[in-house]
Amino acid sequence: MAGFNTAVTGIKSATTELDVVGNNIANSSTVGFKASRTEFGDIYSNAVVGAGSSNVAGSGVTVTDIAQDFKSGTIEFTNSNLDLAINGSGFFQLSDGQGGVTYTRAGSFELDKDGFIVSKNGKYLQGYGLDAQGNQLPLRNMAVDQKESPPHATENIALSFNIDSAADSSLLAPIYDKNNASSFTWSTTVETFDSLGNSHNIKFNFAEQRPVREVYEYTVMENDDATAGDGNGDGTFPATISGIAIADLAAQLTADNHIDWGANATYTQYRLDLEQQDPRIDVDSMTFDPATGTLSFELKADSSATGDVRVVGLEDTDADGIGDLATQAVLVPNNLTIDGYPATRDANEVQSYTLDAANAAIFDAANGTLLAATDLDIGGYLIPLDTSMTADDIGQLIADSAESIKELNPDIKAVQYDSSTNTFDIIWEEESGDVGILPVSGGATSPFTTADNTPASNVKGDNSFMGVYRMYGYLNDDQQLNLGKRVDPGEAGFAAQNTEVGPVVIRFNPTTGVLSEVNGETLIAGGAVPKLTILGADPANPTDTILESDIDNLKGIQLDIAGSTQYRDANIVKPGGSQDGYTKGDLIGVSFAETGEMVASFSNGQLMNLGLVAVATFENQSGLQPAGDTEWVATLESGQASLNPPGTGLSGTLRSAALEQSNVDLSEELVKLIEAQRNYQANSKTLETLNTVTQSILQI
Repeated sequence: MAGFNTAVTGIKSATTELDVVGNNIANSSTVGFKASRTEFGDIYSNAVVGAGSSNVAGSGVTVTDIAQDFKSGTIEFTNSNLDLAINGSGFFQLSDGQGGVTYTRAGSFELDKDGFIVSKNGKYLQGYGLDAQGNQLPLRNMAVDQKESPPHATENIALSFNIDSAADSSLLAPIYDKNNASSFTWSTTVETFDSLGNSHNIKFNFAEQRPVREVYEYTVMENDDATAGDGNGDGTFPATISGIAIADLAAQLTADNHIDWGANATYTQYRLDLEQQDPRIDVDSMTFDPATGTLSFELKADSSATGDVRVVGLEDTDADGIGDLATQAVLVPNNLTIDGYPATRDANEVQSYTLDAANAAIFDAANGTLLAATDLDIGGYLIPLDTSMTADDIGQLIADSAESIKELNPDIKAVQYDSSTNTFDIIWEEESGDVGILPVSGGATSPFTTADNTPASNVKGDNSFMGVYRMYGYLNDDQQLNLGKRVDPGEAGFAAQNTEVGPVVIRFNPTTGVLSEVNGETLIAGGAVPKLTILGADPANPTDTILESDIDNLKGIQLDIAGSTQYRDANIVKPGGSQDGYTKGDLIGVSFAETGEMVASFSNGQLMNLGLVAVATFENQSGLQPAGDTEWVATLESGQASLNPPGTGLSGTLRSAALEQSNVDLSEELVKLIEAQRNYQANSKTLETLNTVTQSILQI
């Protein structure tokens, strides 16, 4: 009877299915395990020749394949960054170090004693190396081969800030001193690092330009005089100096920033020079008093932040014995400096009106009272006068009306009266600048010494100081740094436009509050903000200084203050400020990006890409052959592996600190277990029945 063999094949096939189901159940918690299923085929015997009826009973069943199900298992997160899971298709490639290559979905990796990333059975995870530019290198054993991060000297600083526009620069101390906080507007500090990883601080002080103009007075040498101002001359002063009309000095200074006197009978060299020869230095209000020989001039307020006037080099070759070198012998400074700093005047416009108390046509000579009643119109405010008032009474009444006058003219800062000179001053706010003449009228019997609308004197207003700051830099609050200030004229490197230690000037647009100028470079709307080069901020690097012969290749730190503003808000450093230096760091951890980069973290906050995980895909992954330890090997049926970084091609992305669990469905496997048991029992019953039938035949 063929039925015996048929039943045996059924029992054997059911046994195989029980084995497969049992293996699935046993590995339901195995990381990366892929379930298998048993596939069956029927058996029929066919005669080559003379086949009989097509109604053949069949010869049983056979196991045609034990197929693997490569669907993804559940990804569960862990506490180890070296636990990896592939979200999508693909396998990790492993090498045993002796040429054997296997593939796995089980990403339970760890570090061995040499820093290599290995599986639980000691096989090496494969990946690509990366060069400094992030380019892929050939496939290799992935390893954590960087245990420390070397220090890096600061090369770039981004410092975006806001300086409160409401700060009153007139309250600043007139002489800047880094140790006197009242002499600068605001200060901030940035931590930097030298080439050995030592931490330093660069402190930046910002001193807003005070609302003042620098004032200079020189005495011209008297005719026939050897020394200016000593009274030994004839009391007259020359109309020209070496052929240059004194009246023309203002125009020449404004145009050229200096005056040169060439060789002549008395002097071989003389130069009146403006420091830095900077066109931003604006000589203004130059006058000459021929009675006293005094030449006076001022610098505009914004020029005061840029540089000072200085006089250099006068060689006397006359035989009068003045000396070989008599500095400033032609122009002797009268009030050039106060304690080494230039004399100044407030930048407010001041219009002065004098009451003509001595004019008998206006004031009674006997008692000094006004002869005729009149009304004063000061900036639109009417002040009635009567004949009982003296000049002093009128002046006091004007001063008492100051608030009413200011209400109609809000740019006026103060109205003051000086009884000793019968003069009242209209003082304008510094920010008003050159405002023009305030309408002042006294009618037909005006009590002033000058005609209506004409002040006795008018000191020009100047608001060019607005938004102008001197920026100082100090290393560790001690050593002043070179921020790019131009070398002063007469010093080595001036012609080559070298720089030296000192402050640089930055300017904000007083209307919009945005940067308009940095160290002499005017900003174009929408253009890039020029960077400042800080020299001398790396004590560990002696070459971090200016090289006179290599001005275009300076080292140092590049300071970017783009985005800085002068708004009505607190003094703050805006978000996004940074510097790129750091100290030496030790390895504190390794993690993986979704795209496969192995990223090392160091204690100095730096990150470094150490490699790139390779993911293998196959044309027919069902053709892979299980090799144990949840690994597979490639076969002819699977084809060769195609290796790519995660997330490229057919490769899935990478999950760090995660593991792919077994894809076994226990409920489904238990049902299959019941089915396999039933099949086994049914085939056993076939054998039992056939045996009973056989026994019956034998008993006949």
